[in-house]
Amino acid sequence: MAPMKISLVQDMVHIQNIGEIKTDVGKARAWVRLSMEKKLLSRHLKQLLHNHELTKKLYKRYAFLRCDDEKEQFLYHLLSFNAVDYFCFTNVFTTIMIPYHILIIPSKKLGGSMFTANPWICISGEMGETGVLQVPRNILEMTHECQNLGKLTTVQIGHDNSGLYAKWLVEHVMVRNEITGHAYKFPCGRWLGKGMDDGSLERVLVGDLLTSTPDTEERPCRTPPLQHSPGMIRRLVAISPNSRPKLNTGQIQEAIGEAVNGIVKHFHKPEKERGSLTLLLCGECGLVAALEQVFQHGFKSPRLFKSIFIWDFLEKAQAHYDALDASDTARREEDWQKRVCNFSRFITAINGTPRNIGKDGKFQMFVCLGARDHHLHHWIALLADCPIIAQMYEDTALIKDHTLVNSLIRVLQTLQEFNITLESSLIKGITI
Repeated sequence: MAPMKISLVQDMVHIQNIGEIKTDVGKARAWVRLSMEKKLLSRHLKQLLHNHELTKKLYKRYAFLRCDDEKEQFLYHLLSFNAVDYFCFTNVFTTIMIPYHILIIPSKKLGGSMFTANPWICISGEMGETGVLQVPRNILEMTHECQNLGKLTTVQIGHDNSGLYAKWLVEHVMVRNEITGHAYKFPCGRWLGKGMDDGSLERVLVGDLLTSTPDTEERPCRTPPLQHSPGMIRRLVAISPNSRPKLNTGQIQEAIGEAVNGIVKHFHKPEKERGSLTLLLCGECGLVAALEQVFQHGFKSPRLFKSIFIWDFLEKAQAHYDALDASDTARREEDWQKRVCNFSRFITAINGTPRNIGKDGKFQMFVCLGARDHHLHHWIALLADCPIIAQMYEDTALIKDHTLVNSLIRVLQTLQEFNITLESSLIKGITI
């Protein structure tokens, strides 16, 4: 994606085109907000004040801006705003139309040019989403104008599985706000296609905000630190034991603790200071990724050339509990029966979604819904007691260690006191 041109005139034109602003004072304030958000306030003012003849016409001789030393110091102090990422323009002008530049980067090494299906994309932010946008084949760069989406959170990308080569390996997606210049990178690194990877035809990607200053190249933003979509290597249950992620139980427990702690901190902050809950749930170090590590630990190796996924285990656990006869169920307490019923109902609902999400996408939805409805700790207890784990897990697996499982349950129970609201992109197609 080509870098945006720095233009004082262009930024002023953007402000002039905002019909909601009626006064010159309002336009000036909007211009300051936009310049701060783009980290160009000092640079733009320096360019404006460089015209000494104009300054003399507008200001008296003793004016602050007529004193070169004071003016330079003032502009120097304004540079400190560049150290922080502001959204003072984006969060105020919520109803304006903004063009978003979209660039999809497929893998060129694995037949990206042979792709025959019809791709689509949907961009979501804190203030709304674009809806499904059809992407012309072989034209993977486009601009779409819509009402301000706010800070972008997720991108949904997929295709219709048509043609002879309906398999697509997407490296990442870039989306840039053409007014503020904020660019987001949504890593993917996974296949979309039947019979490939986990069989998904669509994926939800979580993005990194990238920032750039006039004198530096684009770099990951760290204020606040955002998290990106987990990569393919960690999310897949590998075919070979040697290629699995080497994580011990201590590291996994730490990851779970950090993920839950991040959510707890989120709700203890003032509402205006909270970041994206979607990142804390589905980001690189989020709750979904941490629980993936729990269920992948000690997973038995599948047969050659066949991958197995966490969702396979969950489906077999559901089948086991559904197959219990009435006498077996009657001997259990009422709470246990309700938990089994809930577990089966959610698995069935997720499998019945009209969306073409793969097994990893279904697991992500399972965790998000469980967190929202405060069922996760109950489901972990059910899965740990399910006889199916003997078939699918090694003896050293975390899920077979009752002490570690009880510790995990206690950590997840801390989420019960919070009202978790899920972004619509995470649970589309589910009516449960």
